[in-house]
Amino acid sequence: MHPGTHLQLHTIRSAELRRHAADFRLSHPRPGIDTDARAPRTGLRTRLGLTMVEFGLRLLPDGSAAPARPARTA
Repeated sequence: MHPGTHLQLHTIRSAELRRHAADFRLSHPRPGIDTDARAPRTGLRTRLGLTMVEFGLRLLPDGSAAPARPARTA
């Protein structure tokens, strides 16, 4: 099959699936997910996660994440 034809068929099928998903969401809304209101703790989660990553990076001294010796190859 020609790549352009395959891509066009894939695009049509994905549009159909998106339309079906949108229809399903309209008929079965989930509170807090399918409504316009975002979860109130999203910002807090992001800030906490980034703070934990930053703290973890500060705990590692420079170069300690590298292995002590090179890995053996077969």
